[in-house]
Amino acid sequence: MPAQPLSDTPTPGWRYKGPIFDADTHLYETPEAFDVYVPAKYKADWGLNYRHADDGQFALHVGNRKVEISADYMTEDFKIPPPGKLHEWLRAQKEGKAEVDMRVPITPTMTDPAERVKVLDAWDVRSSMLYCGNFVSAISYLDEPDPAYAILNAYNRWMLDQWKFNYQNKIFTCPVVTLADLPQAIEQAKWVVANGAKFILMPMGPFNGKAPAHPDHDPFWAILNEAGIGVVFHVSEAIYLKDHMAVWGEPMQKSRLRQTAFMWMHGYSERPVIETLSSFVLLNFFERFPNITLISAENGAEWVPSMLVKMDKVRGMAKNGYWPGGQLKERPSKIFKRHVKIVAYPEDDIGQIVAQTGDADWLLMGSDYPHSEGVEEPRIFADEACKDLTDEDTAKVMYENGMKMAGLPL
Repeated sequence: MPAQPLSDTPTPGWRYKGPIFDADTHLYETPEAFDVYVPAKYKADWGLNYRHADDGQFALHVGNRKVEISADYMTEDFKIPPPGKLHEWLRAQKEGKAEVDMRVPITPTMTDPAERVKVLDAWDVRSSMLYCGNFVSAISYLDEPDPAYAILNAYNRWMLDQWKFNYQNKIFTCPVVTLADLPQAIEQAKWVVANGAKFILMPMGPFNGKAPAHPDHDPFWAILNEAGIGVVFHVSEAIYLKDHMAVWGEPMQKSRLRQTAFMWMHGYSERPVIETLSSFVLLNFFERFPNITLISAENGAEWVPSMLVKMDKVRGMAKNGYWPGGQLKERPSKIFKRHVKIVAYPEDDIGQIVAQTGDADWLLMGSDYPHSEGVEEPRIFADEACKDLTDEDTAKVMYENGMKMAGLPL
């Protein structure tokens, strides 16, 4: 029988009562995560650590550099914003109560796979994808290839120890991989495959002045293609836009709680994810590597319909132009929907998105647990986002699309 919700009695009235595949969950790092495997020569200048900055804020640091976007998120006694309560937390912060009334301790369900499985079972989440915790805020600070690989590889080894990359087919943990240096990226790809990764996480944007899907990077992708690896682009600071933002007077790597609406609109989410995903489609990447699935997580889905229309249009406009990966044999929109999956926001109008694109086969749900921005439990996603969908499409978004993507039986 399916497990019941965490309350003493089942909660009636759910929009969707079936099993769930959760495509957006997170861990919180345990104390040794940022240190245990870091080579000694990189610890002083590149090691990650929490401490009070010169301005008194408690923040994550990369060496001596304060990770601004981490400030004000976690307290020095390692309490965090409550899962699924972003609006309440922001309101409490505005009233000066966030540190007193709304912070909660990190629990074993956020740090230990066996404990996480108990929660997943209680919510009838059959399988889930797991991404890094506070580490994601520091990735843009790893801006030199050799130290970056040293820190990333050390973190990935900790993830493997703590969570495994495939924990009982219930939790697929995503190691962090970068194409900043092709030979080292190839070694990373071999290592994650050898250690059972089903999905990996990559920063959005170009690498070394080239699209990630550029044919020069094909030796890296060939390894992932043979293993059928899925590649996740999770919302994060798209540092490749740093120079562009500067001409607008918008410095990057600032506190998320204090940055402007313009930065939220253009430095995160839609712009970098559209540029990144369209580069794969328009460079004919999937003709060469049909076994790779791309996943966008926590970037929402409202931008997809207009992106598909635009890609189909520019294919015709560029018909006689230069195609580095060769001419496309199909409409870009058709290629996208076959090879790309998008984790929607619970506030997205998924009914309208499906009506505009023609189907729900490329959409996934994500709870963002245990972050405050998400929903308190996964089933709420259907109540908020799937209210205008048919039961058949709701089941696809909440469960079937994710299970098929992971190669698991329904």
